[in-house]
Amino acid sequence: MKVDLAIENAQVFNTFTKKFEKKNVCIINDKFYYITADEMENCQAIEVVDAKNQYLIPGLMDIHMHIESSMTSPSIFSEAVLTHGVTTVVADAHEIANVFGMEGLEAFFSQPSVMDIFYAIPSSVPSTTPELETTGGFIGVEEVKQLLQHPKVIALGEAMNFNGIVNEPDSLIRQILHAVQTEMPFMPLEGHVPRVSGLELAKFLYTGITADHTHQSPESIYEKITNGMFLEFQKKSITPENIRVVVENHFYEYMSIITDDVMADDLLEGHLDANVRLAISCGMPADQAIYCATYTPARRMGFQDRGAIVPGFKADFLLLNDIESFEIEAVYKDGKLAYKRGNGISYPSVKPDFPERFYKSLHCRELTSEDLRFKVKATEKAVVNVMQISEVGTSTEHVQREVRVADGLLDWENSGLALIVVMERYGKTGNIGYGFVDKALFEKGAVATTWAHDHHNLMVMGTCSEDIIAAQKQLLDMQGGYVVVQAEKVQAVCPLPVGGIISDAPIQELGAQLMEVRQAMIRLGYRNSNEIMSFSTLSLPVSPVIKITDKGMMNVRSQTMIPLVEGEQI
Repeated sequence: MKVDLAIENAQVFNTFTKKFEKKNVCIINDKFYYITADEMENCQAIEVVDAKNQYLIPGLMDIHMHIESSMTSPSIFSEAVLTHGVTTVVADAHEIANVFGMEGLEAFFSQPSVMDIFYAIPSSVPSTTPELETTGGFIGVEEVKQLLQHPKVIALGEAMNFNGIVNEPDSLIRQILHAVQTEMPFMPLEGHVPRVSGLELAKFLYTGITADHTHQSPESIYEKITNGMFLEFQKKSITPENIRVVVENHFYEYMSIITDDVMADDLLEGHLDANVRLAISCGMPADQAIYCATYTPARRMGFQDRGAIVPGFKADFLLLNDIESFEIEAVYKDGKLAYKRGNGISYPSVKPDFPERFYKSLHCRELTSEDLRFKVKATEKAVVNVMQISEVGTSTEHVQREVRVADGLLDWENSGLALIVVMERYGKTGNIGYGFVDKALFEKGAVATTWAHDHHNLMVMGTCSEDIIAAQKQLLDMQGGYVVVQAEKVQAVCPLPVGGIISDAPIQELGAQLMEVRQAMIRLGYRNSNEIMSFSTLSLPVSPVIKITDKGMMNVRSQTMIPLVEGEQI
């Protein structure tokens, strides 16, 4: 029997015993054909690779992630992530959908890639309602029904509108859930349910949503898994105390390792492989970490052709030099070598192709100094509502602060707070939302972006009016991205000209630009485990506890608006 490829003398991972066995592996076309410890006298291979006792495991599978978080196109993303051993992803492209709707999704679906990219239907575009945030696109029931017919669609993306899910039977998200459950009753339904427990968790689960990927604690892991939820562990949930709960309760079957969001600069250093290493370092046995990054995600998504080294499955696999350090020697996709250690990240042979209008998508006016002056009734001090950021994660707290009043105006520039402004950028309403942020910038300056979860309106935050105005103007001039300004001079930029959220530049160039932005934010005093994500999610109105949109600040759980100045409406 002739085979295309034979891998000899490999320590092959057996998914079903979770043990490594020294075997030879035969591949025909793009599938595994025969795995044996015996001599392969009956298999004549066109190509033979001597693994020299290296470890052979299935290709990694990331079933909850957003390509747009890496600020690049699917084609470029594929080339970058293959170097980290990821051969299959399930992407929820709700960022491009929030900007361009169905046209944005089709642009992503049509991009060629070496890795297999499947998609989850964006269920939350917008993440709340049009009354609470303005988006460029909209995904309703009819759009969902269209997407259910697309061959690349295999799941419903994270349902985020908690209030609409548990308290409003006629809400759009409940209508979407009903449509999917009616037309595709066995389709996986992904959820977004942070800091929810007890009866509220039961109400959420009762709708049929069966997975969560948000920030977990030991208590939430135990409660959610024992209530039937499948948990997807992103980096911030992979901690020694969380992994201990998984190990002690043998919860491996009910979880997988994912990324959710990996910034472009971090992508140069690692992807899902980095989270596997982290899980191992936090106490998860290496064989179980491999299992939870290959087979459990495949089973969760209903794949019948990948996730294990067995006959008939996709020949997607890695050769590792060491299990504990998870050092990748080679990556094979569909039985062909896709990456060899020491090689760089390739740029796609065909440049990513987007409609011309995607490069001209910012439609809002320039800010003026008058936009940043706030008249109040108080004569000496006014109480303002504030979003207080934390140094770890993306959640915020609602606090109040007193700000001096001078000549009937808030003296916010000398308050120790940063002013945050969100401008509707799609040319629909011209809305401007205002808020204050505590523990953000400790130096004079400003940070601005159009990568503002999930509505992606223009957001600028600063401690100085002149810097805020300069940053917003620079952002408009380059049609989106990230900008850091100090003393009215641009300190760092990361252009994202495709819809204000994507770059078609090589990932190495993009990553370097984003790192410069990150370092410039740190110099202004921003402190967080992920400065870029922390800033960009100040606009995410489904992430605890208080966030801002173009309509203003809002309480995330109750979805009620919060005034800038207590007792006044500015």
